[in-house]
Amino acid sequence: MPNNSSSKDDFLTPRSTYWGKPTLPNLTFNANLQEFAQRVSYLCNLETGGKIDAEDAYHEIKQLWKQLKLSKKNLLDTPPPEIGPDDLAD
Repeated sequence: MPNNSSSKDDFLTPRSTYWGKPTLPNLTFNANLQEFAQRVSYLCNLETGGKIDAEDAYHEIKQLWKQLKLSKKNLLDTPPPEIGPDDLAD
């Protein structure tokens, strides 16, 4: 019997191919961005379906947005630390 776990995960949390420069910060931020989009979609669907009220959905999305902004700042806006030969000697 085949394992359907992977196909369920792909259905519930689809991932798109990344087309930018493949650096660790870029790939990490892209994963965070896709997670943000997926969670916002869930919240919108819950609100539309009457499972949560609009105010709760708004506050949840606002928190997710703050997390995404912090992720961008830490991954893309902050230059990586300079590493010199002395740093590698230890």
